Amino acid sequence: MTPVVKLLRAAEWAAFQASGVFAGSPDDLRDGYIHISPPAEVAATAAKWFAAEAGVVALTLDADALGEALRWEPARGGVLFPHLYRPLRLDEVVEVAPL
Repeated sequence: MTPVVKLLRAAEWAAFQASGVFAGSPDDLRDGYIHISPPAEVAATAAKWFAAEAGVVALTLDADALGEALRWEPARGGVLFPHLYRPLRLDEVVEVAPL
């Protein structure tokens, strides 16, 4: 398993749990893919995009199981980040933890 992490705000997580499918946050929808972080970048992602948010959760996903819709592409500082080009299913979440 190759772990990767999607951070969600409390309301996004609640909606994901209710529907079983996450099409993306407003930023994800704008960019055309779901932003995901490698584990080593989660703290920086949290500090940059979620610092003022309460109730953020970290969803651990298995990059190997997400298939060809997951692409590793250069992002912040040239670091490769996983981007998911399809909705995420609840059954693909391996672990959930408060941030």
